[in-house]
Amino acid sequence: MLVEMVIDGMDVPEDGTASDAAAELLLRIADGDQAAFAALYDMLSARAFGLILRVLVNRSQSEEVLQEVFLEIWQSASRFAPNRGQGRTWVMTIAHRRAVDRVRASQSSTDRDVRAGLRDIGVAHDSVAEQVELGIEGEKVVGALSTLPDVQREAIVLAYYGGYSQNEISALVGAPLGTIKTRMRDGLTRLRAAMGVTA
Repeated sequence: MLVEMVIDGMDVPEDGTASDAAAELLLRIADGDQAAFAALYDMLSARAFGLILRVLVNRSQSEEVLQEVFLEIWQSASRFAPNRGQGRTWVMTIAHRRAVDRVRASQSSTDRDVRAGLRDIGVAHDSVAEQVELGIEGEKVVGALSTLPDVQREAIVLAYYGGYSQNEISALVGAPLGTIKTRMRDGLTRLRAAMGVTA
């Protein structure tokens, strides 16, 4: 049973499921409404933090990224278009993008350190062959994904590339949770077969 709170006369479930409420808050934030910003933070910060933490694993980095996400929301709420999607989805997309950017920046820094270390110790490293191998494997995955029915491919891409849970995918695509689980199970079975994986 949802416990509800009232924000300026608007009913908003505490679990953040009212995407139209998030959209309304974003429109008010675009006008500089600080109370709407605080309400949106209360509504979605825990969910956004969970998504970021799943991507980054590191709690302190996740807290930093969460701050960046809400700073971006405050600065760019005017770019939210309610006719193009749900407010909650827009916020979660920003959170995921920021988390992935942090991973890439971290990986880039690590790669630079590794390259410098390898150069300093003079160990031969065939990065071209490694990149070609990774590229071929990536092409196999993309090719195998393209053989899946659209609904199965959508569920798998949202889960593995988007970082969404099955519950979140269910809400995003408007399908029951059981249907999403079935789509993912069947899609992964087909994907394994298409890639020749026997396990």
